[in-house]
Amino acid sequence: MKSNDRIAKANKILNLLIAVTAALVVILAVILGIRNFIDSRTMDLSYRYQTDEYLSGNPLKEASSALAPAFADELCVGQANVPLGDIAFAEREKAGLFQLDSGEILYAQGIYDKIYPASITKIMTALLAIEYGNMEDVVTIQAEDVNLEEGSVLSGMQAGDQVTMDQLFYTLVVYSANDAGMAIARHIGGTVEEFVNLMNQEAQNLGMTGTHFVNPHGLHDDNHYTTVYDIYLMLNRAFSEQKYTEAMSMESYTLTVTAADGTQRTRYLTATDQYLTGAQTAPENVTVLGGKTGTTSKAGSCLALVSQNAYGEPFISIVVNAANKTDLYNDMNTLLSQIN
Repeated sequence: MKSNDRIAKANKILNLLIAVTAALVVILAVILGIRNFIDSRTMDLSYRYQTDEYLSGNPLKEASSALAPAFADELCVGQANVPLGDIAFAEREKAGLFQLDSGEILYAQGIYDKIYPASITKIMTALLAIEYGNMEDVVTIQAEDVNLEEGSVLSGMQAGDQVTMDQLFYTLVVYSANDAGMAIARHIGGTVEEFVNLMNQEAQNLGMTGTHFVNPHGLHDDNHYTTVYDIYLMLNRAFSEQKYTEAMSMESYTLTVTAADGTQRTRYLTATDQYLTGAQTAPENVTVLGGKTGTTSKAGSCLALVSQNAYGEPFISIVVNAANKTDLYNDMNTLLSQIN
């Protein structure tokens, strides 16, 4: 009897183990099923967003439902104000120093504050010229290209002159000519207004959330604004274009135009960046590759640069709204002295 009791007890335990095991299997299956269901309803975020992807089932128009591009891992992201040693610029100035390889913001003073970009705007105009323009196209200068406000930087082109897009591009980047910006905008966009729409769309694509453009040259308008951080995003993008990096490093450019009567004339145009012309000297072991200047009464004196330290590491440095060019280049040298 005792032997039968032991067998019965063992069978009972075995049956209990089988039942528990079966229950665990069922529970595990339910958990996996729920997890698979959730995964099937979740967007895969392991890849960067693309501007041509759309949210399915969105009741809004497809054009407004495009996913915004995510910030790339290599971009510098940080606080509005980042101290560095004893650097202290005038309160009116905004400035930033960005280490491109590490993605670190080394210094920041109000980099998300609204500012006026002046001719730094032309970085975006140049980017769109590269993206949408045919550099071999011949463009006829119109009166609206040259009839700009008093004090505008003009290349000497006249209505009826013919130049190539390539010539306009270098005149824009090297000499910062407003008439070149107008001619590029009109030729690519059909109208300046349509080109400005392209500028704002590209700004959105780059994540320039604090920027709004109303013209291709940067002459003052209260609704034409940006931030130091957005200038960094724009110049960082331009730095990836070989044609732009070539143009931004040139100390001069000779423009040749063909007049309406078929005659040709040339004009020697000097770069506006004083580091390139030799009027200013960068700190020891710093190589200024180029960038973009800008000046208006409301924007102050502005400069955005790409430079390298002694180890070949690239940096973007930006100073805007300086009281004058002396302050501008002194403060820029203060930033550049930190990159080694």
